[in-house]
Amino acid sequence: GPELDGSNTMSEAFDIYTLLFLVLAVVIFIRLRSVLGRRTGNERPPYDPYSGPETKQGTPDGTVVALPRGRDAETQVGEAAGPSAEDIQERLERFAKTDSPLGKSLTTVIKADPTFDPTQFLDGAKMAYEMIVAAFAEGEEKTLKQLLGEDVLDGFSRAIAEREQRGEIHHSTLVGIDKADIIEAEMKNKQAFITVKFVSELISVTRDSAGEIVDGDPKKVREVTDIWTFSRDTASRNPNWKLVATGAAN
Repeated sequence: GPELDGSNTMSEAFDIYTLLFLVLAVVIFIRLRSVLGRRTGNERPPYDPYSGPETKQGTPDGTVVALPRGRDAETQVGEAAGPSAEDIQERLERFAKTDSPLGKSLTTVIKADPTFDPTQFLDGAKMAYEMIVAAFAEGEEKTLKQLLGEDVLDGFSRAIAEREQRGEIHHSTLVGIDKADIIEAEMKNKQAFITVKFVSELISVTRDSAGEIVDGDPKKVREVTDIWTFSRDTASRNPNWKLVATGAAN
């Protein structure tokens, strides 16, 4: 992995968490008030209902919203030689037994990136989920470009363009995320992949250009399960992750 410089790492951590507080403000006061789009048809976009290309090709470079990837700055400096077995076990305690398949996979990620902490990662993943849902609803492709890998971005962009061409209007509200669990982890060369299962509650209705309901129910909350994979280059000092694959369990 890259060499850790104490001052640079501490400054980097400060910048990351400063950015996260700003992102939280945006999510709370703007993003979560937005509606998310939902389209119908034979060829569904990644977000309808969240099924898409099962690709693992991400684009690690570029400025994106940071998902927390590790411990505080002091811990990062002390872990230049790698985290101890006790530290790894402590980080995995809420997620998997260290000798389980998931535990072993997460351990591989931690060894490749000593600052990786599943708890903080999951907090960031939930934040990214909310922002991506809102950005897709608003058709904000600039925001999506920052958060998505190329293949997933292509699918979202096509869906936005197609629904606009059909003149459909979508009103949906993300009531909340009930659960978010890490279900898979993998290292491919220096690229880390973490797959998260989200269970969320949505109120969604789709109307055609005449205002007639063509899908959904404005009075019904539905439960949706998403399988999303995030990726980052562990050899890079850039802490940001991008969504590189989406899937649906229902």
